Amino acid sequence: MKTYDSTHIRNIAVAGHGGSGKTSLVEALLYKSGNSDRLGKILDGNTISDYTAEEIRRKCSVYTSLECFEIDGLKINLLDTPGLFDYEAGMVEGISAADCVMITVSAKSGVKVGTHKAYDYAAELNKPRMFVVTKLDDDNANFNNVLTQLKTEFGPTVCPVIVPVIADRKIVSYVNLIEMQAYKYENGKASPTDMPTADVAANMEYRIDGLKEAISEAVAETDEELLEKFIGGEQFTQKELIDGIHNGMKAGVIAPVVCVSSTDLSGVDMLLKEISLMLPVYGENDKVSAEDNSGNVVDIKCVQSDPMSAFVFKTVADPFVGKMSFIKVVSGVLKTNKDVINATTGSTEKVGKLITLVGKKQIEVTEAPCGDIVVATKMNVNTNDTICDAGRVVKFETIKFPVPTYAQAVKAKGSGDEAKISGAIARLLEEDKTLKYEQNPDTLEMVLYTLGGLHLDSVAGRLHDTFGVDIDTAAPKIAYKETIRKKVKVQGRHKKQSGGHGQFGDVWIEFEPCISDELVFEERVFGGAVPKNFFPAVEKGLQECVKKGVLAGFPVVGLKAILVDGSYHPVDSSEMAFKIAASIAFKDGIPKAEPMLLEPISNLSVIVPDENTGDIIGELNKRRGRVLGMNPSGKKGLTEVVAEVPEAEMVDFTMILRQMTQGRGTFSMKRERYDQLPGNLVATVIANNKIE
Repeated sequence: MKTYDSTHIRNIAVAGHGGSGKTSLVEALLYKSGNSDRLGKILDGNTISDYTAEEIRRKCSVYTSLECFEIDGLKINLLDTPGLFDYEAGMVEGISAADCVMITVSAKSGVKVGTHKAYDYAAELNKPRMFVVTKLDDDNANFNNVLTQLKTEFGPTVCPVIVPVIADRKIVSYVNLIEMQAYKYENGKASPTDMPTADVAANMEYRIDGLKEAISEAVAETDEELLEKFIGGEQFTQKELIDGIHNGMKAGVIAPVVCVSSTDLSGVDMLLKEISLMLPVYGENDKVSAEDNSGNVVDIKCVQSDPMSAFVFKTVADPFVGKMSFIKVVSGVLKTNKDVINATTGSTEKVGKLITLVGKKQIEVTEAPCGDIVVATKMNVNTNDTICDAGRVVKFETIKFPVPTYAQAVKAKGSGDEAKISGAIARLLEEDKTLKYEQNPDTLEMVLYTLGGLHLDSVAGRLHDTFGVDIDTAAPKIAYKETIRKKVKVQGRHKKQSGGHGQFGDVWIEFEPCISDELVFEERVFGGAVPKNFFPAVEKGLQECVKKGVLAGFPVVGLKAILVDGSYHPVDSSEMAFKIAASIAFKDGIPKAEPMLLEPISNLSVIVPDENTGDIIGELNKRRGRVLGMNPSGKKGLTEVVAEVPEAEMVDFTMILRQMTQGRGTFSMKRERYDQLPGNLVATVIANNKIE
């Protein structure tokens, strides 16, 4: 593959709702452009972009894949992103690296939550956007409804460019509104045909001339001269329309709409043409903000003669190739065998082999200019790292990934090796930034956080397929604690005689509630009843006891122990004897001090669509939550609900929230304090956690 300059490179993320036809569209583009000799099908498991065992098994995209092809003097880099919410990290990676986002919308099911997620994230990053209406060959397809939905939900930026002509529920041709030419398709090949007749046009829910007028109006808004021409009633030339849409996309004020059928290839050739004509170019006028060594913000332009700088937006742990780093070159030229600085860590790295991908097919290259996407193998860099020439060290803003909230305790299946699991998950953590794996300091369980059940299943599948380890998962234990409610005074006496020196320790200890997470130990012994050198032994005995309370073995907090009296034997007393005496006092005194269980309470922030606020409040009430209020979220149509909730009731909240809001809801939770566990739940918690 030859080297292209930035003006002849297009980086396109294909995003949208799950099942909206992203992978099929990529397959059709590769086939129609002549870069693939077959049209793969998802159900057959032979598509170019969904090539992993996990994706073939699930028949959907799980990871973002890179497919590059050449057409009409251009290099096109397609980033096929997952649409399912559990794999949102892939969508975030793909859109972050792309220069334009192609959002697929099924003509059968219309605009969905995934459509909004892709559009909103692209808009947040100021990425040009376009819509591709797919599955027009489906018997239940309705392009008219989808176009109306797009205009209603995304506003006046929606600008149809290619529309179908439908008669008797069948597509008879496609109209290119820029050319004002209709095309008829047979066996995937287009031929010019007559524009729709008056009879056909009368039955269409949109008027061709009306859509043409809408395009002209949208284009007129992008340039003062064009606006004057439009007001004067003059018709725009094809070049003016193309340039206007091109500039409008770059400014974020125009989102073109085209339509295709990926199965019979209708409209795919026109989409390829629009890609080369309309899509904005990542050229010398673009700039990316970065931070230099002094912390100052600098603008990095896409100029090949400038020092090299590049951003790692994705990492893959490949069992055969090793670590694969997906890199977007921002300035200069990235070349093999060159030393670069990792601005994130400060270390020097050597650029290894560079490849570009068509699914799993690897094509080796020697360099990649600014504006291109390339994969480096076996480099010690990770996602969100910046690499650059030593002459200009800069660091780009990192990608913000969704926060994982679905927690499951993980352990080796059977007699598996826990260390092996930790090592394998560590490899996946480099690859997937929506995973978190840590030991719960209270329960000592290893807990894996994911975006949902499917995400967890995929991680387990990767661990088995790639690393040969199997895991068992279960709901994490809740970190309950124990405390006391009243003051007691008890004696702990340990006396044992078994020949020779005996063991003798005798203490009187007062236990009382206090406000502290740690044991508070004091001594008020008078007259030397207990020698001072035995005080540390008494405290140590109590410290060991508070690790496991008397109710269900949970740590004891809010406890103050005061050593007030005791006795000793000049020969038989020892540190061990007083340590045992203290533990006897603890085990005898705490049950008399009205022990109780405490449960962790967290502060919860839930972002939900306005229409779901009542449902969420009702759900939180069922989970013993206390709603504190509602606030505007800052995003249209979304509200923040703030509440305090018991952690024990929130184990499955990730899944419930997704079901209630169709995936639009998000939440974050932070532990606030401990409260007394309601009496009706105490017996159940003790029974489930009692240590024999």
